[in-house]
Amino acid sequence: MVSALTAMRFAIHVGEVAVPDLLDKTPAEARALAATAGLPVDVERQYYSNDIAAGKILTQVPSAGTKVRRGWRLRVAVSLGPQRLAIPSVIGQTERAAEMNIQRRGLELGAIAELPLPDTPADQVISQSPPPDATGISAPKISLLLTATPPTQAFVMPNFTGQPLGSVRLALQDAGLRVGSVTLSSQPQPSPSSAAIIVSQSPPAGEKVPAGAAVNFEVR
Repeated sequence: MVSALTAMRFAIHVGEVAVPDLLDKTPAEARALAATAGLPVDVERQYYSNDIAAGKILTQVPSAGTKVRRGWRLRVAVSLGPQRLAIPSVIGQTERAAEMNIQRRGLELGAIAELPLPDTPADQVISQSPPPDATGISAPKISLLLTATPPTQAFVMPNFTGQPLGSVRLALQDAGLRVGSVTLSSQPQPSPSSAAIIVSQSPPAGEKVPAGAAVNFEVR
């Protein structure tokens, strides 16, 4: 058993290699260097840098000297050099127009979030990060906050059967609903009395209805 454990430990360590130093190298140079250790390289990010020339590797994960198994993927970020692109203002634009404006400047669209706002048109940029004309930013991405249509308020229809029409009319008004057609169970009547008792309703009790919906009643 001791021999087996020793052999297993030896095999594991034999399969390990030290991560080379890829900083300040081009992606092509980094891939060639890492290939000798059996390690692939993925370029995952790009950042502005005043210290590292454009096209050179700015950061790497894992760091140089770390012991990893052969085949372990090294993740690197490449420098874009100093920031030279101006951050445009896309506030007030639609998502599509903002995206085109951002890409036309050689920038990338970052994260997109939505905020429901009443009485405001949907799909309009109300905030951006970084802000217009920002300097000293790290990544060439602009994230957007867009307006969204507020969700329609919904109500679960209560059971009004057996209640007088007058009190139900007031309850519906307070809830943002309204009375639709009202008919007598025996014969049509243009204006049933407020004291009339409800015998059936549509939509039925338990059904979800949007704000402003009409509720129809049959009374006696």
